[in-house]
Amino acid sequence: MASLEVSGSPPRSRRELEVRSTLQDKYSVLLPTYNERENLPLIVWLLVKSFSESGINYEIIIIDDGSPDGTRDVAEQLEKIYGSDRILLRPREKKLGLGTAYIHGMKHATGNYIIIMDADLSHHPKFIPEFIRKQKEGNFDIVSGTRYKGNGGVYGWDLKRKIISRGANFLTQILLRPGASDLTGSFRLYRKEVLEKLIEKCVSKGYVFQMEMIVRARQLNYTIGEVPISFVDRVYGESKLGGNEIVSFLRGLLTLFATT
Repeated sequence: MASLEVSGSPPRSRRELEVRSTLQDKYSVLLPTYNERENLPLIVWLLVKSFSESGINYEIIIIDDGSPDGTRDVAEQLEKIYGSDRILLRPREKKLGLGTAYIHGMKHATGNYIIIMDADLSHHPKFIPEFIRKQKEGNFDIVSGTRYKGNGGVYGWDLKRKIISRGANFLTQILLRPGASDLTGSFRLYRKEVLEKLIEKCVSKGYVFQMEMIVRARQLNYTIGEVPISFVDRVYGESKLGGNEIVSFLRGLLTLFATT
């Protein structure tokens, strides 16, 4: 259907319309944390810098799951520094899972778009404006960062970790055929209502959760755009990926294969 122009009003370029649309939007970043005391101030500073320089309306919601290292205390200080309109600390008493952390964060989110990312500096906020541009260009429901397409890549991992990641992604492509190049990544932009619907449908926990989100999105005919990203291994703290998580991933993959 042709768009209507008000008589006498000058025509607007696609770029001008995209800028106006972006100014009207608000982006809520959900940051689940557990023992991220050293990383949290840096990722928040980078997020604030990126959003401020791009003129993007935002809020950062920190969901700390009872970190014993004092992450919550650091978050409280950040809330005072940047203001409670920009930094919202919404803690929980203990680790309750990634999916429930997103549900908890969304209850407090006032943006119409949700950005999920890791708080350990492996996801650089400099890519967020690219996510937003990609979403506007294709009117996508989801934009996912990909390590396995274009100039995307992984830095700081040893050979074993790279083989595990590549192997996991290869298996998911063969068994699930999701139509996306990076299923196990956790740097994404969602329409808020789309993320709410997907979380209702997802039953997985841990690292399988991110994979199931994309699989369910395809089932529900949501559109997915991709932006190549550089994934950098954490500088501070320890990786939470261990043998139990790998076993859980394989079980979850087989469950998805049998049920989707």
